Amino acid sequence: MNSGHCASFTGLHGTMDILHPHPEIALVRITGHDIGEFGERPFRELDPIFDSQAPVEIFLDAREVNSASIEVSGQWARWMMSRRSQIYRFNILCGSNFVELTAGFVQRFTEFGRQMRIYTDASAFESALAVALGK
Repeated sequence: MNSGHCASFTGLHGTMDILHPHPEIALVRITGHDIGEFGERPFRELDPIFDSQAPVEIFLDAREVNSASIEVSGQWARWMMSRRSQIYRFNILCGSNFVELTAGFVQRFTEFGRQMRIYTDASAFESALAVALGK
């Protein structure tokens, strides 16, 4: 996976951009309503980052997500559990109470505990990303 690689998905209800600003870091930005219209494509895009066998840190910027379906939350949870040993930390920035509640469900369901950080403060999320990138 090349550093800086980007994939974009656009649907009727939202968008998703996946960036790889560092070989062991993925940044996912989602806007709108995540109802699962991108299917498995985002997970297929993320999977190659795990090829290096190094622990990966994922940053999911959902500050502009209005809602996420239960099906989508379940997809993320299953994918996260399948990559549990390879994910160093999963960070999510929530922009609404509903998304924060959903993230909490995923955290409990996956039993990620401290391995998953839920942010409601954009500056704290951006600071964590900057630290991870060594900036």
